[in-house]
Amino acid sequence: MSSGRSFASDNNAGVHPEVLHALATANRGHVVGYGDDPHTRSMELRFREHFGAGAAVFPVFNGTAANVLCLKALTQSHQAVICSEASHIQVDECGAPEAWTGCKLLPVATPDGKLTPRRVEAACHGVGDQHHVQPRVLSIAQSTELGTVYRPNEVAALARFAHARGMVLHMDGARISNAAAALGLSLRQATRDLGVDALSFGGTKNGLLGADAVVLFRKELVPEFKYLRKQGMQLASKMRFLSVQLEALLTRDLWRRNALQANRMAKRLKSLVRRIRGVRIVQKVDANGVFVEIPRRAIAPLRRKTFFYTWDEAASVVRWMCSWDTTEDDVRDFARAVSQALR
Repeated sequence: MSSGRSFASDNNAGVHPEVLHALATANRGHVVGYGDDPHTRSMELRFREHFGAGAAVFPVFNGTAANVLCLKALTQSHQAVICSEASHIQVDECGAPEAWTGCKLLPVATPDGKLTPRRVEAACHGVGDQHHVQPRVLSIAQSTELGTVYRPNEVAALARFAHARGMVLHMDGARISNAAAALGLSLRQATRDLGVDALSFGGTKNGLLGADAVVLFRKELVPEFKYLRKQGMQLASKMRFLSVQLEALLTRDLWRRNALQANRMAKRLKSLVRRIRGVRIVQKVDANGVFVEIPRRAIAPLRRKTFFYTWDEAASVVRWMCSWDTTEDDVRDFARAVSQALR
């Protein structure tokens, strides 16, 4: 593998050269801070090109902030958010969604990471009963934390389910680029057109330097959101450096190019390791993650060669993530290392 490369997380990859160029270009002279600058105006126009008129975009520093601020905008503290038991908001955000919104998360069992109306319906109890939290938000991740991707009809069905019950649909799109690229859809086709009300748009996992965004498709949510972002400590003083990154990602199809590379490398990795005795692929490889069961004895020696995360220690399941800069050589070398560790 190339020096410094790993299969631990797409967060570990570097910054794409086109993004670095955009940052360097923006690093000239003085502009007004806090988003009142031409770079941010240009970025907002670019987002509307991709997501449609009326889409409101608010850059933030990370995905947890995007998720929490989305949920805060959509809820009151007596309400609840229904999510997968594997969701990032449930597992990996240190209780921030509940701490900041005051809402209760209602996790639902999802063997493949994907919610369905049938699974969600069981969590929609106590509606109208003052003794129960009231379901308000249905939150899904695209792609999911298990590397699977919702098909368009599946997202649309969840949107219809939510809207029919007076609920709203939030999408954790930390890897929305990977999902849209895998489906052959535009960003709008993969989100707004399917009934998504609010999107946590991921850039950091797809070649940016700590830049994500909240994208709101419901106009009634927009007027107050700027105050939530400030109160949530996510209003960047030098906003231009977030904005130019996000604009670069949506220029010349960089978002799709990066995502396709990561997705292709995950498929390639799957094709190589599935031939190795002792390796079992446990989830569909729809995007850029490969989840496998390997003998426990092999994990430590393999990890000494390149770091990765154990997903389920009891089941000896590990997660291997590919990034925008993962190469064929990286994949071949890693597959060879897997083979050696399992001998």
